[in-house]
Amino acid sequence: MSDALSVSEVNRRARQTLERDVGELWVEGELSGVSRPSSGHLYFTLKDDQAQLRCALFRTRARFVAAPMRDGDRVRVRGRLSIFEPRGDYQLIAEAVQAVGVGELLAAFERLKTALATEGVFANARPLPCPPRHLLVLTSPTGAAIRDVLAVLSARWPLARITLIPVPVQGREAAPAMIAALGLLNRQAALDPSRDAILITRGGGSLEDLWAFNDEHLARAIFHPRLPVMSAVGHEVDVTLADFAADARAPTPSAAAEQLVPDQRELARRLAALEMRLRRAGETRLEREAQRLDHLRARLRHPGEVLVRRRETLSLLRGRLERALASRLETERRHQDQLAARLAAHAPARRLEAAGERLARARARLHAAMPRQLAGHRQQLAAVARELQAVSPLAVLGRGYAILEDEGGQVVRRAGATTPGQRLTARLGEGRIELEVK
Repeated sequence: MSDALSVSEVNRRARQTLERDVGELWVEGELSGVSRPSSGHLYFTLKDDQAQLRCALFRTRARFVAAPMRDGDRVRVRGRLSIFEPRGDYQLIAEAVQAVGVGELLAAFERLKTALATEGVFANARPLPCPPRHLLVLTSPTGAAIRDVLAVLSARWPLARITLIPVPVQGREAAPAMIAALGLLNRQAALDPSRDAILITRGGGSLEDLWAFNDEHLARAIFHPRLPVMSAVGHEVDVTLADFAADARAPTPSAAAEQLVPDQRELARRLAALEMRLRRAGETRLEREAQRLDHLRARLRHPGEVLVRRRETLSLLRGRLERALASRLETERRHQDQLAARLAAHAPARRLEAAGERLARARARLHAAMPRQLAGHRQQLAAVARELQAVSPLAVLGRGYAILEDEGGQVVRRAGATTPGQRLTARLGEGRIELEVK
């Protein structure tokens, strides 16, 4: 019987088969059991009248879901089938969630997103400096986004240098204006090395309000600048192509400001803590070295005292060595005496003498036993000879009987076995006679 597979190996093979053979697909159904734990992942069940399918939308994708997900909503989910190996749960790993009936805008968004992703426009991942030396903010000068950004930056990092690039963030003019501003900033970046980050932001709104940030040319313009770009458009549930094309994304304008600069109060607390740790470490080091100095000072002795103690140690070691040598010699002497006694007990002369005595005794027993053995054998031989003489054919022939043999030496037992003129031989008790059958 072949070796059995472990449960984990079976689940692993099943997962690999599903992910390899089924591939990506769209599934439509009704939401049930929507759960968003503290990890940020989304877990829900798609169901219809006859079946249900568990789904998982991980945090990196869940933040791009445009609308809140509620039990009973009908949605279309794009993802790949897989198996959660520790529990053996069959599930759909979701990549995107789309409400059924969103309309042409969302369908166009998905088509453009797929095309730009294939083109590589979403491959930016340059790190943003923290804090930036000179931050360029593209947004409306009258919107709530710039107020939120400035308020957070002022509270967290007053040293930040901010330059507002006023652009419309809604309507037909918004996308061309932001593209032109990005092109200008890209040309100026080589002239002013202190500029090191760009923030594109606006507050929340409907899908139509945010549609300017889904412009194909704006996404490419965000992808190409020399400076790294952060996108913070709308609220946490909103997602645009500008978010995918940027090097980093924040869920809100305030969150973008928090990610771009450190908190001066937190840095001050950390600096105070580090200063306290440094002071304590210095004090501890000084105390430890002082203790070590005291220990070394206590161990320090006058050379005369050291010599006296070394002489005492040497005398003690000499006495121990002499006693050890005397004990060893006495042990070796006793061992030699034991070996001599054992050798004397096993001397060859004594062994030869004992062997000679054993041989003499054996010879005497042999001479005594041989006549008895010979007499017994003679009696046995005579008895066997008498038994042999009693059954011998020669004894029968001696009483006047004869044995007829043909020319081939075969014994003739019946008269009918002969023919006239056949020559036979008669074997008697003494001698043979040649005969002819008449």
